Amino acid sequence: FASYYGDHMVLQKKPSGAVLWGHGELGAMVTVTVSGASGLIIMEKTAQVKGPSETWIIVLDPMDQGGPYALMAEQGLENVTLRDIYFGDVWLCSGQSNMAMTVLQVANASQELAAAARYPYIRIFAAAPARSDVELEDLEHIDLPWSIPTSAENLGHGNFTYFSAVCWLLGRSLYEALGSPIGLVEVAWGGTPIEAWSSHRVLQACGLLEDTGREGPQTSLWHGACFNLKPALCFAPPLNLALSSSISPHQHLSGPQTPSVLWNAMIHPLLNMTLRGVAWYQGEANAFLNTDQYNCTFPALIADWRRAFHTGSAGQTEPLLPFGFVQLSTYRRRSADDSFARLRWHQTADLGVVPNARMPSTFMAVAMDLGDEHSPYGSIHPRDKQNVAHRLLLGARAVAYGDKDVVFQGPYPTQAILEVTRGLLNVTYNQELICRQKAAQAFEVCCSSQASPCQWLPALVVAVGSRTVTLALSGCRMLVLGLRYAWAEWPCEYQACLLYNPQGLPAPPFL
Repeated sequence: FASYYGDHMVLQKKPSGAVLWGHGELGAMVTVTVSGASGLIIMEKTAQVKGPSETWIIVLDPMDQGGPYALMAEQGLENVTLRDIYFGDVWLCSGQSNMAMTVLQVANASQELAAAARYPYIRIFAAAPARSDVELEDLEHIDLPWSIPTSAENLGHGNFTYFSAVCWLLGRSLYEALGSPIGLVEVAWGGTPIEAWSSHRVLQACGLLEDTGREGPQTSLWHGACFNLKPALCFAPPLNLALSSSISPHQHLSGPQTPSVLWNAMIHPLLNMTLRGVAWYQGEANAFLNTDQYNCTFPALIADWRRAFHTGSAGQTEPLLPFGFVQLSTYRRRSADDSFARLRWHQTADLGVVPNARMPSTFMAVAMDLGDEHSPYGSIHPRDKQNVAHRLLLGARAVAYGDKDVVFQGPYPTQAILEVTRGLLNVTYNQELICRQKAAQAFEVCCSSQASPCQWLPALVVAVGSRTVTLALSGCRMLVLGLRYAWAEWPCEYQACLLYNPQGLPAPPFL
């Protein structure tokens, strides 16, 4: 088998078929059997070892959830047997350091670790950080082979090593909600930009293949951006209202920041896996690198990963693989830099909420209200990963599992009406509003005249109704060209944001 198969693993249950693959002698026939607890063979499949990679691949018949099962692969007189195998849902968790933060590092860590023993049907696996200049067929190293969760041995192994707190807490919540075995695959590396996780196809589509360290002309970003994808996934230049576009200085990227090296070494070897969904927590690195290309690189990465996993799994991973992500949290309080705000906006392909036309079958956990200025791991690493996982769970239930009764998005504006004579702007939202705090800087308006450039000025909150917010435009006596909300690196002072829905989900930022 491939090196990441082992005892205790979870394989994807029906309606998809799990994919097994491995190495053997060129031309030899490999027989794979699936046996129940009694030893009775319930399935047998054969495949031939093919070149030039000398690998075989088998798609199992769709299996109901449950176990334990044994898997045996035979080639001639040689055989390998894997035991304690369950069928359930397999989720891939990827990103940078906020995904790599372990259960040991989060709030209430001791209680979280103590609870691990109650979840023997969640199985965890962590690939070791690795990079490569060429696409690899197998993982070079593994930090954690498939394991039953324990406290100190794996979930609390160390800081930023294994196992991911966001991944674990999401998987645990999925298990509690679904009652199905859950397999969690962590593939993360701190401080890495999206370009390192992207194939050359993505970089080429977004105009970054030649020089990822320098932002090119805006027109070059969109050249060839469809790369044989469905029309809905083709990218057109967004109409960004008064959105500043910083020009990054030329940077020489090396190590794990190098374009495509993590795709090559950590994602490409996994493409044969049948997955149920992906959880992604990344973006901080791109607040300082190619920030305004993220509205191309992120949707392009999602579309490319989907195509690659669907193809690699012989069509077993669904074409619109559910893809959840965490919108950036916070970093520096009262920072004048708007790169975090711009990156948050670009995480939604400049449309504010997901799923949307450019990012179908996606879901987002808003995290800008979870700032942790006194985190011992730095304010960029908040310890409240429980709320992050809960918000991801809501999105997964709604988008990945089709639960139409789950509210998984915060309030979002549907219209804004200007009362010129009274100097007011009435913003209507699509959900009931709960106002936790009237933050002076929460809303801003873009003021302009023919003789002056756009200027963003605070719009004070006068009143909050059931679904409306009334803003005073006293500082804006010119033409109002735009409105933005929570457009700051740390938009929520004192651990509270302005607007939530009754379910406790914050209104996301918008422009």
